[in-house]
Amino acid sequence: MYFSRSTENVQLLPFLTTNLNNLGWLFYGYLKDDWTLITVNLIGATLQTVYMLAYFFYSLEKRKVLLQTGLALAVLCSACFYFSVQVPDLSTRLSQLGLFCSVFTISMYLSPLADLAKILQSRSTECLSFPLSVATFLTSTSWTLYGLQLNDLYITVPNTPGVITSLLRFWLFWQYPSTGQDKFSYKTLQA
Repeated sequence: MYFSRSTENVQLLPFLTTNLNNLGWLFYGYLKDDWTLITVNLIGATLQTVYMLAYFFYSLEKRKVLLQTGLALAVLCSACFYFSVQVPDLSTRLSQLGLFCSVFTISMYLSPLADLAKILQSRSTECLSFPLSVATFLTSTSWTLYGLQLNDLYITVPNTPGVITSLLRFWLFWQYPSTGQDKFSYKTLQA
């Protein structure tokens, strides 16, 4: 976005769903007193907020970005109210919040595939980021293993689709290579 000064080939949805995902897991980690979940998701939520601000800055459709972000904030506020006020029992709160976070994790992992029809039609992965796909694969694999170690199905189950969708994206990169600029090259900065 910085180099092109545009959000033309970048979607807001992955940033938005990842931020909601981080904030949900941050609360889940807080309730479980799990400092790994707290630390990782606090950093993740901070970075996603910075990415969303950059997206807003470079976007030509600022109204649409604000509308989508406002809708996400409404969902987040409603969830916070529900889990803080309506569900007083900690055990019930953890299980319901774990399920809620699981849904957002799965949506986060599926969101980059929103362009699947476009990719299949154009036979190009121009709109997908290979480094992000690698990072998603490593992250979802790590969280799946962490969930298995803790015997926490709310962590294990929703991260497994991340591994699967990452493998699907790798296959798409192999099957439909980008027709544009090489995804691994970087532009040099002018001094």
